[in-house]
Amino acid sequence: MARPCSIEGPLRQDFINKLALVRVKTYGQGDMSEKRTPPVIDWYRSPISSELFKQLHKRSDWLGLVQTGGFLVIVASTGCLAYFSWTQGWPWPVTVMLVFLHGMVSSFHTNGMHELEHGTVFKTKALNAFFLRVISFLGWINFEVFIASHQRHHRHTLHPPDDQEVVLPVKILKKHFYQQGFVNFTSLWWHIKYTIRIARGKMETPWELYCYPPDGPQLRIPPVRWARTLLIGHGLIFAVSVAMGWWMLPVLTTLAPFYGGWLFFLCNNTQHVGLQDNVPDFRLCCRTIILNPVFRFLYWQMNYHTEHHMYAAVPCYHLKRLHEAIEHDLPPSPNGLIATWRQIGGILRRQESEPGYQYRAPLSDAAERRY
Repeated sequence: MARPCSIEGPLRQDFINKLALVRVKTYGQGDMSEKRTPPVIDWYRSPISSELFKQLHKRSDWLGLVQTGGFLVIVASTGCLAYFSWTQGWPWPVTVMLVFLHGMVSSFHTNGMHELEHGTVFKTKALNAFFLRVISFLGWINFEVFIASHQRHHRHTLHPPDDQEVVLPVKILKKHFYQQGFVNFTSLWWHIKYTIRIARGKMETPWELYCYPPDGPQLRIPPVRWARTLLIGHGLIFAVSVAMGWWMLPVLTTLAPFYGGWLFFLCNNTQHVGLQDNVPDFRLCCRTIILNPVFRFLYWQMNYHTEHHMYAAVPCYHLKRLHEAIEHDLPPSPNGLIATWRQIGGILRRQESEPGYQYRAPLSDAAERRY
């Protein structure tokens, strides 16, 4: 069984840091630097008809704009409202509430980056690339590093050492929610140090060296370039704001990913925690949950996480339809965040007394016979 993870310092960039500041388990430096060929995993995928397969994989610039543009409109609207409240001298509790609301929606930049990184949101590649950079900049995310790691995560989901993006078991405590759900100074400080390090071309952790080996220096150019873009861009925002006296501007741009993250925390930490590793079945290592339409939209439909792993090329706006098509072949999905965290809480409590315990999601009799 995998060792418990530390929750204090992330190894993966923004996606893990802002999830729960979970540090995935690292194997020895020598282990990760060894030349090895990862095994090919024969993943089970719930069958769908060829016609439905084609329909679900169709990308749409219009639907992509609805998701991406709609999300950015919400971010811009909450930011403008908070700025207006500050400039007009509204009561300070109102301004604080509006700033916090802006941070809450801005926390989901991570999920937008994730979907755009898959290249499935827009039919037009240039639109994917453009909005990937916009959202990554707003979220302080080095999407180049994320891509290198996330490709391996999908191929070898929860199969260490070939997936170190998520390594089970993960320990989540109430204090982590309070630390990260309101004002997350730890994440801000980590991002600054991390981005400076990558901008200097310093790949240090075993997983970084595995994704960016020393004998491939050309592979490091894109993440280094983007890290420098983040530092220069956010540095300019801060400098202009100080010069012009626009104190609220950096709060609503540069600092926005680092406060109000309570909803993001509750959504994103549900994906794999407490489930099984080293199994070739996404139904056992991924968790789908049912959310209301507003939360689903902010979360970029990633509540359908089992479906996303089964068919990673399906655009996020088709995942609900995919879920409905294969629901009969999936474990029961918790309905809402309260039900989901009751399930997760029970698993985590049992793991305290049984460190090797992993929750096995119930499958149909036919599916169980496969094992």
